[in-house]
Amino acid sequence: MPKMLTGYYDRAKLIVSGFSVAQRTIAVIGAALLVLGVVALATWLTRPQMSPLFTGLSAGDASAVVEQLKSSGVPYELAEGGATILVPDDKVYAQRLAAAAAGLPGDTSEGYTLLDKMGVTASEFQQSVTYKRAIEGELASTISAMDGISAASVQLAIPEESVFVSERQSPTASVFVKTRNGSTLGDEKVEAIVHLTSASVPGMTPEDVAVTDQNGKVLSAVGAGLTGSSSKQATEHEAKVAASVTRMLETILGPGNASVTVSADVANSTSERMDETYTAPDGSLSASEKTKTETYNGGKGSGTGVLGPDNIAVPNNANGDGAYELEETTRSNAVNKSTEKTVTPAGEVTRQTVSVAVNKGAVTGVTSAQIEALVASAAGIDVDRGDSIAVEFVAFSEVGAAAAQTALAAAEAEKSAQFQQELIRSAIIGGSVLLAVIVLVVFLALRRRMKRRVLYTDDGPIEYFATVTESEEQKLRSLRGLADPEAIPAAAPTKLLPSAVVDIDDEPEPDKVLVERRRREIDDLARREPEAIAGALASLMDEATV
Repeated sequence: MPKMLTGYYDRAKLIVSGFSVAQRTIAVIGAALLVLGVVALATWLTRPQMSPLFTGLSAGDASAVVEQLKSSGVPYELAEGGATILVPDDKVYAQRLAAAAAGLPGDTSEGYTLLDKMGVTASEFQQSVTYKRAIEGELASTISAMDGISAASVQLAIPEESVFVSERQSPTASVFVKTRNGSTLGDEKVEAIVHLTSASVPGMTPEDVAVTDQNGKVLSAVGAGLTGSSSKQATEHEAKVAASVTRMLETILGPGNASVTVSADVANSTSERMDETYTAPDGSLSASEKTKTETYNGGKGSGTGVLGPDNIAVPNNANGDGAYELEETTRSNAVNKSTEKTVTPAGEVTRQTVSVAVNKGAVTGVTSAQIEALVASAAGIDVDRGDSIAVEFVAFSEVGAAAAQTALAAAEAEKSAQFQQELIRSAIIGGSVLLAVIVLVVFLALRRRMKRRVLYTDDGPIEYFATVTESEEQKLRSLRGLADPEAIPAAAPTKLLPSAVVDIDDEPEPDKVLVERRRREIDDLARREPEAIAGALASLMDEATV
């Protein structure tokens, strides 16, 4: 082993030998933690980066894919309850190709690929069922690809077509979704699922789709749309109108002098209305007119007549001359026709009422009619729709305001007290940390000024701490002529010499070996620098005499 490493090892062994039991225990624990940290870091750095090979697998497909990876010797990890399989990045594409060659995964919905497997001898019923299954598979795979959804199943109920319009029925759909980690889908995603499903089937409307999650919660019901959406829209509309009206009244009447309450009725389902209107054209438009005239003159009649209305013979002139005249006019008048189709979506406000209470004791110079007109304009009141406004001047109770003011003051005082407590706690913690740092710095400074010395006596070496003074440093420097007093070897006399000291940084050796080595070093130094050695010995002798 090199001499430098040997010196470091001996020095470390000497330092450890001076530790107490508690210090040794802490040192062992620290070394163990350091080794564990290094091992964990090395393991993390050498661990390959994993990427998903397949996601949303069924139990059967996951088992088959895992068996294939085991046979190929490819490391893998399972996530999301076994539905997702992770493999190293550099093996993703190769393993996907290998799985596809083996027909994996084979338990997934194939969508429109079902039509490729249908033979030419399939009946009409088989064709319709296979087509429905293909649409269901495509919708299920599309919905499963949405963020937050791990699996989906779609069931379509498509009625048979009928030639009678009155007997036609709309198709319906039921969608089952399984979310990741049991989370709940938001209204936006539920609405996206509903519109995606309804747009995939001809004749299906968003109200014909039902959505249910894995917890059995109905997210969208047939005929009602999103569950709870109407009440949510009504609440949002009421809050919006009340806020706008309150802001306006506070500007006019002052803060706290008006109380506004809004109640709105929102439609839960859509409605459709078809109107056809016929009107006369504007201006003098020529009409289509056709006139037919017949005239007949004959001799005396024999009592017969001409056909009149309802094919009844009517006697001609009394004289029976047999002459008649017929004129027929056909006129087609031009008219305007307008067709209007009105669709009312779910969530439309069908009626709303606004109630305003004004503080009678604090408001003057304003009438209820003026307030009613302002509120009607701000809230968008439609009388034809059935909206109404109620404005009343009443005396506001001051008890609630005083209690609220007291509660607000108490809350502010409590908040201030908590802030002061947090500030004091933070100051104590910061002061403690600062004090610990100061103590540590002072200890290290004192420790640097203190040196462990070894005093050689007839009974053996004695270790002790002493402060290295300037005179001692000068003596040691003059002993070897070096600038670094730490590396200056001191002689090890056999007699008690208080001034003969050795720094702790020198490596420990047996007494005889150490004394012999020091003697050789001093002899060598005396041969090379006799004047320096003579001066140092004279100085030492003078101190010993004193």
